[in-house]
Amino acid sequence: MSTDAAGAVEAVYRSDWGRIVAALITLVGDFDLAEESAQEAFTAAVDQWQVSGVPEFPRAWIIQTARHKAIDRLRREARFEEKLESYAVSGLVRTIEEPDYDSPEIPDDRLRLIFTCCHPALAPEAQVALTLRTLCGLETDEIARAFLIPPVTMAQRLVRAKRKIRDAGIPYMVPETKDLAARLDAVLTVIYLVFNEGYAATRGGPLVRTDLCAEAIRLGRLLRSLIGPQPPAEVTALVALMLLHDARRDARINEDGDLVILEEQDRSRWDHRQIAEALPLVNEAFRGGPGPFSLQAAIVAVHCQAARAQDTDWPQIVRLYDLLERAQPSPIVSLNRAVAVAMVEGPQAGLVLVDAIASTSDLDNYHLLHAVRADLLRRIGSSAEAAKSYQRALALVTNDSERRFLERRLREVQPPAA
Repeated sequence: MSTDAAGAVEAVYRSDWGRIVAALITLVGDFDLAEESAQEAFTAAVDQWQVSGVPEFPRAWIIQTARHKAIDRLRREARFEEKLESYAVSGLVRTIEEPDYDSPEIPDDRLRLIFTCCHPALAPEAQVALTLRTLCGLETDEIARAFLIPPVTMAQRLVRAKRKIRDAGIPYMVPETKDLAARLDAVLTVIYLVFNEGYAATRGGPLVRTDLCAEAIRLGRLLRSLIGPQPPAEVTALVALMLLHDARRDARINEDGDLVILEEQDRSRWDHRQIAEALPLVNEAFRGGPGPFSLQAAIVAVHCQAARAQDTDWPQIVRLYDLLERAQPSPIVSLNRAVAVAMVEGPQAGLVLVDAIASTSDLDNYHLLHAVRADLLRRIGSSAEAAKSYQRALALVTNDSERRFLERRLREVQPPAA
């Protein structure tokens, strides 16, 4: 396959999988059919683009091809005749000559997809997993790693969730304002997980997937506008949180694509206009009470307001993590709090907390637990133990940029070869 064609297919998959599947679900009303048709269209692109060249509008080509694949699938099924007429009305059989998928009517497709995935009839874990699969295009094994469960278990959850949506006739739509509250927490969580997958990609070379970060921010803004003029504090907080994280994006990697940790970042490369936009939103959200996203946004705001790493108000961050642990207790929140405590009281104090978390085994397969432990051991001079924790983190990490960072740190604590 030619490099240009291969790169084009990969680029469309990474940037447009979610919107393609969302558009197809709008048309065919079936998750499995939409996903399978999209996958078949990408496979066809691999074969055809290397021969005929990359089309002028690659995404439009794939959606049109996927529509044709869906029609072919329906022709092979007994329900074809009764469904084809309704699909034709919705536009399934129309020929696409221009990429009309960025028209004002279409962006809601992805928001409708999230609200459908987050229907209260589905278990919370299934809501998140289904969105990560359909909107972000993550593979089942990648989602399973995020949930720290076997891939077979995750595959079963996805199958059950899709079946429930189909059998229960769950509508593919954004609910009316009066019905938003029942799904809002799940929707906010899912949007933030989409952002996190962009901010620290699970797989592959690049640490950051700007397409997913931008998509999550767009969805957050859209959701906030739909619920206006006085959106719930946590909606505003989520938008602020994502903007603040995203403002540091360019400083998080160097020219070689390697990870640059927060304390070593060139803060002149932060997007200070975006920070200035986000800070008033943090204040607005916090006035609504210290919810989980409001507290996380406040923590990131403290970082973003420090001109230098040594100016960071770590005691304030510890106090905010104390509140967050009460509002949203989780071992990952406790791990982040331990890092903050280490910055205030020293690495030994942080290590005591990290070892307590590790003793529960809740995060045994979470590479950042071992990376944090290794760093604290390095800072107190326990190089041999630090090396063991770095090696454990390396056995679990799946992103190439993070892997290279951990390998460099491992070399720093290993004795020189004789």
